[in-house]
Amino acid sequence: MGHLSNDEFFTKLAELFDSRKGKDHGHIFLTQKRLSYDQPPLPEPTSDTILPDLHPPRPLPVLIRATNGKGKEDRAKKIKLSTVVDPEALPAFFERYADVCKAGMATLKPRDRSKRKTKAKKKKTTTAAVGA
Repeated sequence: MGHLSNDEFFTKLAELFDSRKGKDHGHIFLTQKRLSYDQPPLPEPTSDTILPDLHPPRPLPVLIRATNGKGKEDRAKKIKLSTVVDPEALPAFFERYADVCKAGMATLKPRDRSKRKTKAKKKKTTTAAVGA
């Protein structure tokens, strides 16, 4: 499967977030990394350039991936999305990316932390009683 265009990626990502609505659990993993597989090899490091890959001769594209995190049991239901973003298009892409992610996260339920807080309070009172 090849990479989607940026517009297709946003459409599918919004659908992926919408598919999580109404469910009590699930994961969506978003990753990004510099795409350098088709770039010319970097020069050997010298004393003034210890890490030459930090300063490539030209800006590198970015690979953005999203998956619903289905494991071995649900491999048939696993959804994988990816797109390549050119360096010139990064600011506009990340604006739209943030909007899609915010819209998808708005439907999430907040995590119930009440059990965690009562456990912490219990632990504090127990340790205070032992120390007294």
